[in-house]
Amino acid sequence: MTDQKFSVFQSLAQALADHEVKTIFGLLGDANLFFVDHAVREHGAEFVPFAHEGGSVLAAMAHARVTGRVSVATVTHGPALTNCLTALVEGVRARDPIVLMAGDTPVVARHNPQSIDQREVAKLAGAGFVQIRTVETVAEDVAIAFYKAATEKRPVVLNMPAEFMWVETTHRRVVHPVFAAPAMVPEGDDFDQAIGMIASARRPIVLAGGGAKGAEADVIALAERMQAPLATTLQAKEMFRGHPANIGIFGTLSTPVAYDVIAKSDCVVVLGASLHIFTTDAGKLLKGKRVVQVDTSPAAIGDMFHPDVALIADAGLTARNIIHWLDEAEIAPSGFAAELNPATSTQHPAGKVESCREGYVDFAYALDRLEEILPQDRVLTFDGGRFMTEVWCRVSATDPRHFVYGTRFGSIGLGLQMSIGTAMATRGRPSVLFTGDGGFMAGGLTEFNTAVRQKLDLIIVVCNDSAYGAEHIQMTDRNMDPKISWFDWPSFAEAAKALGGDGVEVSSPADLDGLAARLEARERDRPFLIDLKLHPDDVPRMRL
Repeated sequence: MTDQKFSVFQSLAQALADHEVKTIFGLLGDANLFFVDHAVREHGAEFVPFAHEGGSVLAAMAHARVTGRVSVATVTHGPALTNCLTALVEGVRARDPIVLMAGDTPVVARHNPQSIDQREVAKLAGAGFVQIRTVETVAEDVAIAFYKAATEKRPVVLNMPAEFMWVETTHRRVVHPVFAAPAMVPEGDDFDQAIGMIASARRPIVLAGGGAKGAEADVIALAERMQAPLATTLQAKEMFRGHPANIGIFGTLSTPVAYDVIAKSDCVVVLGASLHIFTTDAGKLLKGKRVVQVDTSPAAIGDMFHPDVALIADAGLTARNIIHWLDEAEIAPSGFAAELNPATSTQHPAGKVESCREGYVDFAYALDRLEEILPQDRVLTFDGGRFMTEVWCRVSATDPRHFVYGTRFGSIGLGLQMSIGTAMATRGRPSVLFTGDGGFMAGGLTEFNTAVRQKLDLIIVVCNDSAYGAEHIQMTDRNMDPKISWFDWPSFAEAAKALGGDGVEVSSPADLDGLAARLEARERDRPFLIDLKLHPDDVPRMRL
């Protein structure tokens, strides 16, 4: 491309176009206003304005998770960036590749009340940081930020000095390609030891995590060659949906049948999973078993559980290589998968209609009904709270990329913002958010109208026990009066209508029976809220 003269704000917008950015999440201020305006008017970008800066970062994170591409959020300077701190920590822990384009206070404005060391804010969150160095390096610095986000798999703050915006510069297209060739196939003593463990196993299980996404066919081929049951971590939930050897989630969220299968196993081949404490139930589920762990990151090995042998390699290539050597050695399949009953392997005990108290619905029964009633091509997003693990167990998606949760920092109130990002990435499919009443009030209410303005096909299920659940449990466990944890919330269904959406209260099995027709008749260009009335004493404890 021939060098072109632009103002810096125009160069920033052009750089986003060079990186094929179509959607920008954010909140405008004096330090990012002009480049966003130019990106929309001149390059056709879609700008999604939020009420709170952190919401834009959460939406970009979810958008990146669903699309598999680096997504973009933008805020102005000072408190705008500090308002993103919780979201950035969540994104770092989730390894979400986004670029947060943050304006920065002019250095000459020494007494500007919004001035803060923005590098230190990013550092505190664990995010990357790229400074736009001069007006002549704008395109290069944007390209560096995108490259770092993609390769480091974390949010990167791109710091944009406000005083640069109207300075003239030369724009040259700069895009750094990301080299994503799989890591080498392992060989040597460690690989030989792994093959020996796998070959001698009588009841092996193949466990896949988020690092195995994209290698599903190779992982399935390995499990079928070994005749081993297939399991996933929560991050890879639905990866083996419909396969007869699928036992669902491995860990504290396993079904009773899956727990029994895991207990009988003698070897676990782990592909692209970090063996989190909830996956291993603090190590108890792997006690007495041989564990072979495969991951491209050495940091993922041995952090929470130390395997018998580890291979730093690509999941798909390693699976194929194991199959090759099992064939070469003429190792017979284990036959373990043949013991499974596909009809029960992934089923949790059904909720019962008779468990519903008057004025409330039983949570397990309601979730089982929602699994049937909600649109089958749904994209799922989850907020944090004591309700979440029961939902993870009972409500499914058709694809692991369409199962998005934001709970790695232990915060509530992040879910609706993330559901906006998933809905923007998957227009044409209905998005479904499960959130708690406390989480909805903490963050969902703030951004509900954002979903209205974007005309999103979004269904929000508020698991409403009118209490802060974890605190309610702690007080009742100590025989204390839990009233301090209770809340007399307004009607969420009426609040949804007031904010431009629609809503309905569900407080009985009959309401659930009539919900299917309401969902079918809903207007798909605005969010629809389901206020699910739960008794605080009946919500199951978290399975963690």
